[in-house]
Formats: sequence, C-alpha cells, structure tokens
Amino acid sequence: MAKFVLAGRADCPFYAKAEVLADYLQKNLPDFQIFKITQHPHVWEEWLKDLCEKNKWSHEDSPIIWRELLDRGGKGLLLGGYNEFLEHAQLYYGVTSSMTTELMKVIAQENLGSHIEKELEKEALKSLIDPLQVWITSASAPACYNLIPILTSGEVFGMHTEISITLFDNKQAEEHLKILETETWDLVSPLLRSVSVCTSVEEAFRQAHVVIILDDPTDREVYTLEDCLRSRVPLCRLYGYLIEKNAHDSVRVLVGGKTFVNLKAALLTRYAPSIAHNIIAVALGVEGEAKAALARKLKTTPSCIKDVIIWGNISGNSYVDLRKAKVYRYESAIWGPPHFSRPVLSLIFDSEWVNEDFVATLKQLSTTGKQFGGILAAHSIATTLKYWYHGSPPEEIVSLGVLSEGQFGIPEGIVFSMPVKFENGTWVVLTDLEDIEISEEIMTSMTSDLVQEKLVALGDLINFQPYQSENGSAEMDEKTTLPTTNDNQENQRVSDGSEGKTGEQ
Repeated sequence: MAKFVLAGRADCPFYAKAEVLADYLQKNLPDFQIFKITQHPHVWEEWLKDLCEKNKWSHEDSPIIWRELLDRGGKGLLLGGYNEFLEHAQLYYGVTSSMTTELMKVIAQENLGSHIEKELEKEALKSLIDPLQVWITSASAPACYNLIPILTSGEVFGMHTEISITLFDNKQAEEHLKILETETWDLVSPLLRSVSVCTSVEEAFRQAHVVIILDDPTDREVYTLEDCLRSRVPLCRLYGYLIEKNAHDSVRVLVGGKTFVNLKAALLTRYAPSIAHNIIAVALGVEGEAKAALARKLKTTPSCIKDVIIWGNISGNSYVDLRKAKVYRYESAIWGPPHFSRPVLSLIFDSEWVNEDFVATLKQLSTTGKQFGGILAAHSIATTLKYWYHGSPPEEIVSLGVLSEGQFGIPEGIVFSMPVKFENGTWVVLTDLEDIEISEEIMTSMTSDLVQEKLVALGDLINFQPYQSENGSAEMDEKTTLPTTNDNQENQRVSDGSEGKTGEQ
C-alpha cells in the first residue's frame, strides 16, 4: 500500500495540478492512497518550516509531498515537490498530467475558497464548545458600557456563538469594573458564557480571540502634541508584547475611539508583528458622522447613504471622498426599486456647502470629539467586528484603517484609512476602484502627518512640523496647548469631485 501526503499553499497552482493527478491515481489504483493538507497563504511558510525542522527535511516551495512509512515503523520519506511527484507517477504508474496553466489557476482559487470555508466551519464548531474570548481594554471608558449589550446580543458574532468577556483596566478602575461586571451578568444573555475583571498585566489577553482597544485615559497632564504622541508608546509596546505572548494565534485586534487611532494601531503592528495583518483601526465612526451630515442636508436617513470613503488619519487629518457616495430610497421626481441609487453629489447643488459648511462640520466634530461619544464608538466597533466575521454588505465600500503595503502610493509602515470590503473572515483593500485618484498634494499632506506622528512617538523626530503646501501655508492649525481630555487636533477635507478630472460636480 502506497500512502502519500500532499500538502501545499491553498492558492498554489502547482498544488492544484498535483492534487488532480493524485486524485486520478487514487481512483484508478487500489493500492494508492493520498491524504491532502492545505494551509492558508499567510501561514504556509511558517507551517512548512516547522514541518521540515521536525522531520529534518529541506524543502522551500509549495507543494510538498512525502510518503508515509508508519506501517513499517519509520518516519515519512520526503518525495519532493510537484516535479518529483510527476516523475514518480510517470516512472511507477505510467501516468502524467496535461493540465493547462489557466485551469491550474482556476482550481487554485477554488481550493483557496474551499480552504477558507472549511476553516470558518471549524471555528464555528469550535465556538460551540469553547466560547469566543473577547478582551476589552480601558474597560472603564464610556464606550465599553455601550458596547457590551451589542456584543452579547448575537448581532456581532452570530446567534450560535457563545462569548466570554474580560474587562481589562488598571487597578484604580477595579471597583467600576466590578459594577460593570454585575450589570453585564444582569443582561441574562444566553450567549454570554462568562464575564470577568482583569487588572493584572501578566494575565492580560490570555487566549484572546478578539482584543478591543478603547481610548486609554491620560494619567498625567500633557501640554504639547509631541508629548501626546510619545505618551502612546509605552502602553502600545506593553499591549503588543502581551498580545504576542498570551493571545490566540488568530487574534483580531481593533483600535477604536477618537484619539490617535492610526498611530496606536501602527505601534501595535510594530510591537506585535506576527499578527500585524489582524490589527485594524475603526473608521466607521467618522464615516457615520459624514453620512449623518449629508442626510441632514438631503433630508433623508443616514442609513440610506452608502460608499462614503474616509482616507487618511481617522482621528485627524482625513479626506472625505464623496465621488462614489450614493443615496438609496431618496424621495424625488426620480424613483426606483430598493436597489436603485443616485449619486449624492448629483443631488447637492450647493457646492459651497460641500466645500465649506460640510467640511467645517466634520472638522468641528473631529477636533472636539463631542459627538464621537460612547454610543458611536461602540456601534462603530461592533459593526466593524460583525463585518470581519460575517462579511460586509455586497458591493458596499467600507472605510478601514489598515497597515499600508504601498497601495495607492501610500508609504508602507503607516496605518491609513482606505476603502476595503470584508469577506471570508478577512478584509481586502479595493485597489481596483475607478476614479478615486487623490491629488499628490493632499495625499502627501496626510501621509506626511502620519509618518511624522510615528517618528515623533518613537523619538526619531523631536518636533512635529505641519505639512506646508506649495503656497507656503500650513495644512494644519498651529500647535496649541492640548487638554488631557482631548489630544486630537487635526484637519479634515472633503472631495466633491473637483479634485480629480473624473470627479462629479
């Protein structure tokens, strides 16, 4: 009996080709058996490295094939990759493969989709036995009070997923957390397996599946922007270390709130590099504020407005892009079915309002944070989590702060809000959107600010210098004394289509 194991990256075309050949051999040869293993592209290299170290093999590519010799009392015998498997099939069985490259690619994508579906099914089944571990930092913050009822309702993780919530904060907040713990139990939620309080740093994020980072309180007075930036580093360094050490391998980290959201997310990716792809900054709060302002102008409801894109610094120098924005169920002379929509900019004829009043409203909300309170912060975090686990609405654009990999010409290494969609338990940047080019000056202004924030925070730059436009004026207000309750101070812009040559107006 010939027992072979075929393992590969789920999206590998050569694994797909080897798989078809192996299936043919197993179907037609009674003494040939094949066991198949697929790994997600994100974990394949590490998995292969561990496998080779364990068996003292040398192999670097996908797929890898070996023969099991357990029935003889020995370890597996490495055959090699696809070429070695093809030669083996030709030599011993007189069988070869004539699969085209295009078909290989199609099957590879099908394999990736099937692998993701199986992994999601495994997680769902596992959650029926082991509850989802949800940790909330700075749990004494008002947003936590509003977030807990949403998390325990089943709307976020699903009606069949039990959760355990751990409220994490400093020792001084313990009494408040105990009260919150009691109130959470009083909800009598059938999906709440447990709720507990943690004030011990050593125990933080133990086996966490989800970590929600809320606005951290400032323990000391901070009078300059530079001090504000640098004060974020110690806590983010500690959280990053603890998440890497204690959390589940597939932990998902969301940074919410209204103060230096991008910076905190970027610092966490620095200090928890193994899960950098699973650290995001929540932008739906700013997106919601923009939709609400537009809805008031159009005399409709905010939920009818879709595809408003927030670019840049979520809690600061951002750019509100309305070029893709649409309104549904709008009462006007033109009416259509529920899926019928109209461009927002075609319904707002007052360009002065778009470029001045609208911008001023959003800037005031950003700089004061008055309307970005506990309810909005909680709802934004919960909705983002829901999309992450179950997918965002089809064909809808979602704004999300993610670690840049060079998309749209954004420098790598900073967390930047950009258009994404959620699907299959992950997020994908929508790099294929048309007519969303942003002028070089505005993009440079946003990226310059975020790069400087990170450099100042890490001590590589002494002073933050507001970006200077070509006419020599600063793109941001002059630095001012910042109260401890509000360390947010940057500008906001809006695109009404006049930016790019393809925009609507």
